[in-house]
Amino acid sequence: MMGSALAFPARENGHDVRLVGTPLDKDIIDECLKSNKHLKFERPFPSGIKYFQFEQWKEAIKDVDFIIGGVSSFGVDWFLEEVLAKLDPKIPVLSVTKGLINLDDGTLISYPDYWQRELAKRGIKRTINAIGGPCTSYELVYHDQTEVAFCGEDSAQIRMMKEAMQTSYYHISLTNDVVGLESAVALKNGYALAIAMTIGLVNRHHGEDAGLHFNSQAAAFYQGVKEMRLLLEMQGASRDCENIGIGDLYVTVYGGRTRKVGILLGEGKTYQEAMNILAGVTLESLVVSRRVYNAMARKAELGQANLDDFPMLCHAAAVLDNGKDAELPWESFTFDDTK
Repeated sequence: MMGSALAFPARENGHDVRLVGTPLDKDIIDECLKSNKHLKFERPFPSGIKYFQFEQWKEAIKDVDFIIGGVSSFGVDWFLEEVLAKLDPKIPVLSVTKGLINLDDGTLISYPDYWQRELAKRGIKRTINAIGGPCTSYELVYHDQTEVAFCGEDSAQIRMMKEAMQTSYYHISLTNDVVGLESAVALKNGYALAIAMTIGLVNRHHGEDAGLHFNSQAAAFYQGVKEMRLLLEMQGASRDCENIGIGDLYVTVYGGRTRKVGILLGEGKTYQEAMNILAGVTLESLVVSRRVYNAMARKAELGQANLDDFPMLCHAAAVLDNGKDAELPWESFTFDDTK
């Protein structure tokens, strides 16, 4: 959906835009060809966009200046095999996929880093750029004021992409801190999950008519930011990237798909019950939560991290995989720095 949403600023800037679906998007592309409208967007695309089924992707990329990749975390390896490995290395790529991969030693790497490593094994050298920041696809389609960042090792490439994409409502910062930005916008998924549990907990304890209670959300938000900052320090992230991640955490708690599963878990649903209710919804927050927890657990084994510093992360992992109740370990969030 985010890849599709980016067709709006690109086309509105006067560019030739071709939207290509994955093999899972046949119905979406059929509808676009029929009505110029995405099945999940309320507004039609700007006129002039061309639509292609995946089998036509090589035709669609002829003479392009760059490609935007909009797969989910579950399609990372598919995108590697079916597109990146077959794509001319001279064509720049900008990815909107948010996530991290944990290596055997607990190191967390970004998807651009993962793709570049895998391509290098095949003798293919390329750099992959990425987008990060607080942006939901449906609000971008509505032209809500949006602040994001493009990251990449090649400054000229991301400057070119910014010039192509920036509009009066889509504002773009630039950074070479790929691991920092990608870590920040990925980590927020796992913490948004835990924060959203507080909304479900209010429903469980006080009834769905009780409305939103902000004390518990704020307390969880504070702890989420605290742990994210520790993790981002380990990742060597810049302060600007940290701040973008915090902004992304905010929008994900209030407007993302992660909110839905967090609420269900907070209400007392088991992980499997929540998955059954949300069947068909892509939940990348669950991938990130598990990978980051596994990475920190491995680092703890190696004496390079202390899991006591990450009570919210550990709690989210236990709720997902060990059937633990969603009630957050509030007292573990307190601190005493008195002398």
